[in-house]
Amino acid sequence: QVQLVESGGGLVQAGGSLRLSCAASGRTFQNYAMGWFRQAPGKEREFVAAISWNGGITHYADSVKGRFTISRDNAKNTVYLQMNSLKPEDTAVYYCAAAPFTTRMSSEYHYWGQGTQVTVSS
Repeated sequence: QVQLVESGGGLVQAGGSLRLSCAASGRTFQNYAMGWFRQAPGKEREFVAAISWNGGITHYADSVKGRFTISRDNAKNTVYLQMNSLKPEDTAVYYCAAAPFTTRMSSEYHYWGQGTQVTVSS
């Protein structure tokens, strides 16, 4: 089992920045690729970013490429999502998740956090 706890969400104006954190406990963190997903009201959950176990591979959704950066610190069992130039359409609940390999597919992620709300005002 891997337990994931997100933090760092909040309310920010358009153009602002936030950094989300996801702290992992349980099984060895560095065995897992990590991903961030988001779900806006009335919409399906969508992929945001993913990172391989050692940080050597990253993937981003086109909608966030160039604005968001995923990173991880295996010594701290934590994955981060730095979000810059935020837009109102980035408003959603953001979830981190763990998978056995780097993937955009939510179905491949075995463990999920409870989510953290990000609200971007115009």
